[in-house]
Amino acid sequence: MSDRGQQTPPPAAPTPEPAAPAGSPGGSQPAQETPSAPADTTDSPAVPSTDPPGGSSSSTAAAPPPYQPAVSAPEVAVEPIEIREAPFTLLTEETGEAGGRPDAERLSPARRRTRTILLSSLLAAVVAGVAALGWFYWQIHSQRDVTLNLPAQVAELTLSTSDNAESATTYLQTALAAEVDLDDTVGGAYDGPGDKDVLIFGGTALIWSPDKDLKTSFDLFADDEGAVAGLHDVDAGPLGGSMKCGTTKSEGQDMPVCGWADHGSLALAMFPGRSESEAAPLMRQLRKAIQTRD
Repeated sequence: MSDRGQQTPPPAAPTPEPAAPAGSPGGSQPAQETPSAPADTTDSPAVPSTDPPGGSSSSTAAAPPPYQPAVSAPEVAVEPIEIREAPFTLLTEETGEAGGRPDAERLSPARRRTRTILLSSLLAAVVAGVAALGWFYWQIHSQRDVTLNLPAQVAELTLSTSDNAESATTYLQTALAAEVDLDDTVGGAYDGPGDKDVLIFGGTALIWSPDKDLKTSFDLFADDEGAVAGLHDVDAGPLGGSMKCGTTKSEGQDMPVCGWADHGSLALAMFPGRSESEAAPLMRQLRKAIQTRD
């Protein structure tokens, strides 16, 4: 018979041998279990195995423990912040001391009396300073705007128009302006009876220290025969300010010189042929006729 169209039957499967009991000398080793795939731990924490050590793994996976939410930290009560009027205090809460001294000593009558005296002295000094400063600025305000004009006649004196008188007064005005900063200057010679002439010159400006500038201006009379001697204060009259008189030498003879200064003007005058007792009243008379305040 032909073999075409016949199929060869598959070989028979081998018959499994029965497993030998554990511990038998001729038995084979137990088959090892294939480890199962690891569980997904992305969303739940890993569960430790509950198999006893050395034991075989259970074929069925243990159920994960129930989800427990994370325990938050206990809330801490926030105490309110106390804001004081001052950034710190010198008084301690325990002893009520200030600067390390008890209240009884700090407020003792002797200390209160000393403090009162000190505060009173300080207040008096402040008041005196303010009053002096106010007086100073009032003087400046009332004296700063001044005009000087030489009238043609002052009492028994007549203003000279000669060239010699004009030349002499022009020279003296220039010299005075070099010593004291003046805005405008004037000058003239007055003829008096019995050759008792008067030569006067001055100017206007805001003068902060009239007494000091007046002393400086008397240096104009210093020459080879000497400087002004016996310079002293005299009554300035109703116009106030400072007025001084002294004596200098002219051709070997004593000649009285006087001058005035306030916060708006300064002037000097020479009185040849007169005594100092005559010069001071005449200087006040000339000033009254020459000076006007706006």
